Order: sequence, then structure tokens, then C-alpha cells
Amino acid sequence: MTDLQDVVDSVYQDLASRIGEGKLADYIPELATVDPKQFGLALCTVDGQVHTAGDADTSFSIQSISKVFTLTLALGKIGDGLWKRVGREPSGNAFNSIVQLEQEKGKPRNPFINAGAIAVADVVLAGHLPKEAIGEIVQFIRHLADDETIAIDHNVARSETNTGYRNVALANFMRSFGNLNHPAEHVLGVYFHHCAIAMSCRQLAHAGLYLASAGRNPLSGGSVVSSGRARRINALMLMCGHYDGSGDFAYRVGLPGKSGVGGGILAIAPGKASIAAWSPGLNENGNSLLGSAALELLAQRTGWSVFGQ
Repeated sequence: MTDLQDVVDSVYQDLASRIGEGKLADYIPELATVDPKQFGLALCTVDGQVHTAGDADTSFSIQSISKVFTLTLALGKIGDGLWKRVGREPSGNAFNSIVQLEQEKGKPRNPFINAGAIAVADVVLAGHLPKEAIGEIVQFIRHLADDETIAIDHNVARSETNTGYRNVALANFMRSFGNLNHPAEHVLGVYFHHCAIAMSCRQLAHAGLYLASAGRNPLSGGSVVSSGRARRINALMLMCGHYDGSGDFAYRVGLPGKSGVGGGILAIAPGKASIAAWSPGLNENGNSLLGSAALELLAQRTGWSVFGQ
């Protein structure tokens, strides 16, 4: 049987000389101040074993990884009715593109591009004040990770709010097509704040376990979603989780994954483990350069892939 700690250690050691590679997400000013010379890995198995290497306990802005959790909440609220407002297809365009949104009359291609996640935030906001919706998202993630210390980095949220002009345009565009039910500024407040949640690789790997464990949280033993819904969320992560680099990630790694421009990636090996990788330097598609390389090596060395060994 593969010693998973040895695998995690070997992946870290093989990539350690490359720490610092990639480009910071400087269009969000606060993210441009992060030290690029950081790299963490955490792997949590469905039976609760945790294996880590490097900066696995350093908190970072999870950014678009949070969209996995807001999607889960939105599906819990309105079920498959969500798909009337958001598609389930890869976009093939940049994550903040407005061109496709115009062509498709305000219906975002999937829930992981920015427009799609803004529509999902609108669903989560229903019946709440923005502050209450943000609190629900944070509390949900704390519950999944079994960690009450998880919180929003308000400096990052402020930085995004002050510079997120493209997202403001996307929200107003959807509102003009009737695909936003609340004032754009309220929805964006929820969106910017959930993207600014800060977590470590260890916390993130714990939080993703329900997707590796047929919808159940093995830490608490409770059900989060049905096994069918967990399978479908994983399918969306595989197809759409890395923006216009999703096909390449599926080709190289073969696992459902969701990236964020803070340099984090959450990957799921169904039935086996939840894995989090983080290094702030990004590749040309806005995905962690070193995190992607680490997950490719880890998948090779464990033999984990949804496509077989």
C-alpha cells in the first residue's frame, strides 16, 4: 500500500527548487503583496488521516475555491432550479469574460466562472441581508472543516470591492437580463466577501472531504449532500474548475479540482481523499503553477484518477 506521507513529502521535495515560480494575481492589489515563496500541501483521507508538507498551515485567500461551497449551498436551497439560471458547460473563455454572457443573454456558462458565481451568490442571498448570507457561508465552511477559526480576510475583501469593476459590470449585465433578483451591490458584497475567506491547506482539505466521501462529512459523520449531488459537483469541478485551463488539468491530473487566484487548488479523489495545494504564483490561465504541478505528480504517484490508473 502506498505510504501517503512519503508521497506528499516526495512531491514537495521534488518541487521545492521551483518555489516562487509564477505570477501573483496583481489585479487584486492585496494579493500582489503576498510572499510568492510559499508552497503547501495537505491530503486528508476519507478515514480522517492527514498528511501535510511545507506551508500547509499558512492561511491564504481561497478566492474562487469558495465557489464550490456556495454552489453546494445554492443547490441545497433551490435544487436543480439553479440550472435555469446557470449553465453546466465549460466556458473556454477567461473567468471574467463579458462577451459570452452577452451572447447567451445573461445566463452564465457555469457556476465557477465569475458571472456564474455571482448568480449563485444571488441565490444564497435570497431571504437574507448580505451580512447574514456571508455569515451563513462562513459558518458552513467552518462546519465542513470542523474549525471555528476560519474567517474572512477583510483587507482582501476591501481590495476586491475597490477594484472589482469587471465583476460590477457582470452583475449589472445579468441584472439587465433579469438573472439577478437582488441589487447588484448586495450580491457583489456577498461575492467579494466569500472569495476573501482565508484558509490553510489543512483546513481546505478537511472542508472538501464531503465531496470525496459520497456527500458525507467523515469528520462529523453527518450528511452534507446526497451522493448523487456530490458526484455532480465533482463533475462540474472536473469540467469547469480551472477556467479555460480545465481541460489541461483534467488531462494532466485526472481529478475534479477547483482553483483560485490566491494560488490554492482543492482536488478530490472520490472515495479516497481531499487534497489541497497552495502556491501563490499563477500560470497564464490564473491557476497555481506549482499547485498544478504538485497535483499532477501526486496523481501519478498514487495512481488516483477518475479515468483509471
